[in-house]
Amino acid sequence: MAKPNYSFEKRQRDIQKQQKKAEKLAKKAAAKEGTAGADVSVDDEAPQTAPNMGDTPS
Repeated sequence: MAKPNYSFEKRQRDIQKQQKKAEKLAKKAAAKEGTAGADVSVDDEAPQTAPNMGDTPS
């Protein structure tokens, strides 16, 4: 009968923990940027669209 490879199982658990932690941090960062970034992106987009329409001769 084969002997269980505990080090492999531990390594797999550690990898899963790291991935879960990274996803959680990314989700928090996205939420943080979404609330603060939404106001900034709206302000940035409005001035950019108006000059582009006026500069382009039709």
